[in-house]
Amino acid sequence: MGLSSGAWQTRWAVFALLSVLVLFVSVVIVLNWQPVHAQEGGGEGSAAEEGQAESTNIFRHILRSAFEVKSGAIVFGLMLLLTSVGLFALVVLLSMDLRMSTCIPPIFVEEFTDTVNKRRFKEAFDLARNDTSFLGRVLTAGMGRLQYGLDDAREAAFNTVESVKAGKEQLITYLATIGTLGPMIGLVGTVFGMILAFMELGRGTPDASKLSKAISHALVLTLGGVALALPAIFCHAFFRNRLIRITMDSANIADDLLTQMYHNSRKPATAAATAPSTAPAEVRTAPAAARPAT
Repeated sequence: MGLSSGAWQTRWAVFALLSVLVLFVSVVIVLNWQPVHAQEGGGEGSAAEEGQAESTNIFRHILRSAFEVKSGAIVFGLMLLLTSVGLFALVVLLSMDLRMSTCIPPIFVEEFTDTVNKRRFKEAFDLARNDTSFLGRVLTAGMGRLQYGLDDAREAAFNTVESVKAGKEQLITYLATIGTLGPMIGLVGTVFGMILAFMELGRGTPDASKLSKAISHALVLTLGGVALALPAIFCHAFFRNRLIRITMDSANIADDLLTQMYHNSRKPATAAATAPSTAPAEVRTAPAAARPAT
């Protein structure tokens, strides 16, 4: 069965909050994690070991570079973080919405078919109208025009298929937007960091280690943008192909069910046309056969 718009908005909020919480906890843990040393001691030796541990831990280096306040990278890091949260929520939402069992519920198809075969057409219409799945919405539109003929019902159903498909394609398009926007944000952040690094270089002879560290911080943003684009592009192609398959299956199943309902709706009319000619004959012959016996 489908979900109403209010339920989808609630799920959007829950997924966004959970994503922010998970990412925040991960960042805090990685940034505050300190390696355990076998020997305790202060002085220059421990400071050197700490600096070496920080330089060799690439994950801590990436997180510190993306959220460094001094270089201004925190602005672009937060933009990438929010974009990744939106990507995560969008992927989870589309995974739940574009399931075959959600768009074409097997229980609904069996119940609708059984109701139509029993010629309970009003009950079948209410069943389709109360179901908010892909197939339910298509059947509701087609059954509303079934009284004007099967061709009109098919046309209304196919128009609804395209309308529902267009609505779901809007969410899938956001995946392609994120796939394009992520590297652009990272590139702008990298260019900004490189400008600051060369401005420092222009002031004199800077420390080579500090200059390389500044350039490394700038390149981290490009890495984050590209890493964000890879799953976005893959998920865009995956969900687009799944939507095409669901659309074709929904259209075919809706056409079969509408055709079945149309032909079943004409059977009672044919039986009703032949019933008046036979029923009065039975009524007239019954008293005639009963009178001689009395």
